[in-house]
Amino acid sequence: MQLIDFILNIDQHLVGIVNNFGNWTYLILFLIIFIETGLVVFPFLPGDSLIFAASAMAANPKYALNIWLAYFIFILAAILGDTINYEIGRWSAKKGSEKNWFNKLINQDKRAAAEHFFEQHGGKTIVIGRFIPFIRTFVPFVSGAGKMSYRHFIAYNFLGGFLWVSLFSIIGYFFGNFPVVQDHFSLIVVAIILVSVVPIIIVYLRKKITQRRQLR
Repeated sequence: MQLIDFILNIDQHLVGIVNNFGNWTYLILFLIIFIETGLVVFPFLPGDSLIFAASAMAANPKYALNIWLAYFIFILAAILGDTINYEIGRWSAKKGSEKNWFNKLINQDKRAAAEHFFEQHGGKTIVIGRFIPFIRTFVPFVSGAGKMSYRHFIAYNFLGGFLWVSLFSIIGYFFGNFPVVQDHFSLIVVAIILVSVVPIIIVYLRKKITQRRQLR
């Protein structure tokens, strides 16, 4: 429940973080994005809404948050996080699958969904997956486990991280302080989450329809 409250009211919690920690806020922002994208066991952290909320705060002169510094930190955290996740995937392909404790840490359903998504879209999944909660955490892992070359991975990784952070930073910075957004921030966060998971629902439904057709 505390995690849900943090996600839905991230704007209020972020105000407290900025006021209490000052410049250390940038490190906290970095760690949240890095952990969400870099550690495959933490796919539930609020990446989209955090970037949106932080960018909205940076646009408000009463908060000491620099948009360009936050923007750079988010991109760096996203790229480094996915790189670590890729390396974890490579390790799992060699040794991790043999270890029960590791397999228990990984949500196998989410992993299977990411693998299916990867099979459908190939390298583009690394870019597309950035915009889909849960999937974005497992895609670099699956890329590493599937032995995608690091040269190809890092190119998609950089492009995906840049586009993801840029989109939510721009939306947050230019629209986050509108009164209607401020008054309904929790609903905006829910809307962001729902829009983000639409591709997962579409892929799931297409898979089910294909399976039913094959059974006929």
